[in-house]
Amino acid sequence: MRNRLPICTRCLRRLIRKAQSQWRPLPHPRYASTAAAITPAPPIDQTIISGPSITRYPPTQPPSHRRPEFRKSQLHRQYTSLLRSTPLMLVFQHNNLKATEWMAVRRELAAALKKIDENDSSIAEGTKLQIIQSSIFSAALRVVEYWNPTHSQDRPPETSDSSSPATQSSVAGIENSTPSPSDPNFTHSLSRAAYKAVASKRNFHPLTPLLAGPVALLTFPNVSPLHLKTALSILSPRAPDFAAPTRRANPGYHDQTTQAGLQKLLLLGARVEGMVFDTEGTRWVGGIQGGMEGLRGQLVGMLQGSGAGLTGALESASKSLYYTVEGRRMMLEEETAGGKGTGEEANRS
Repeated sequence: MRNRLPICTRCLRRLIRKAQSQWRPLPHPRYASTAAAITPAPPIDQTIISGPSITRYPPTQPPSHRRPEFRKSQLHRQYTSLLRSTPLMLVFQHNNLKATEWMAVRRELAAALKKIDENDSSIAEGTKLQIIQSSIFSAALRVVEYWNPTHSQDRPPETSDSSSPATQSSVAGIENSTPSPSDPNFTHSLSRAAYKAVASKRNFHPLTPLLAGPVALLTFPNVSPLHLKTALSILSPRAPDFAAPTRRANPGYHDQTTQAGLQKLLLLGARVEGMVFDTEGTRWVGGIQGGMEGLRGQLVGMLQGSGAGLTGALESASKSLYYTVEGRRMMLEEETAGGKGTGEEANRS
């Protein structure tokens, strides 16, 4: 039998102390109480009067005729907002421009607009050249032009009673707790009421024939004939009023990529303050001397000229009447003076 290993008493005491220091007493056991919590009864007013209405849809996304999460619906909203907020837009037909050609055209257009926009940069920064979906844009155009929710006959009178089924977010009736797209209270651009109101207005708007095929829009935040003239001289130049920049003044404009892109753009017309213009009308707006200030000056001159002409016509009638009466008075005075002279001569003789 082998001998046991000798153990140091000092090491044994250290091990015992270490084990005792690591020992922790168990927590005191807790037992669940069998007493039930007392819930106070609701007040009598809460049981009689209905609470506030609960919205069953996001406030920024009401029920629509089409699914609002689709890309077509989002484009419809975007085009509707664009038509309502843009007073001046040009319509171009584009024929398979490449990405590099679009970049070159936008670069030259932005550079030309910034040169004439030194004092106020809002117009140059807000000008945008973009491709649109012509069919969706036509639908948005019909809604903007022909849909007026304030004059809708199918819309019921508004009510603020939360227990009324006509309230959009009413929860009093189970059947009407979730609003339906056919509810006439919804009058936004994607509502079913707007869709039914403009369904019979296809091909009514004069801008609709231009929205055929691949279409691009150039939008301006304000009506500025000077900026319009500059844009036409870049995108659709025509001498002498809308001449293109020379090679020495703008060598980038005569780059091969830029010229290839410009040759694929064709001006179709414009929409200015809700009115549709053809190419000649668009160039007339861009050719107004002095911009909007010059147009206001021409209008003031026309009004002053017409006012002066009217004043002259009225004064001429009164003057002619005065001259006639005055001539007749002088004639009578002469006759009277001649009669007196004849009588005196007869008395002397």
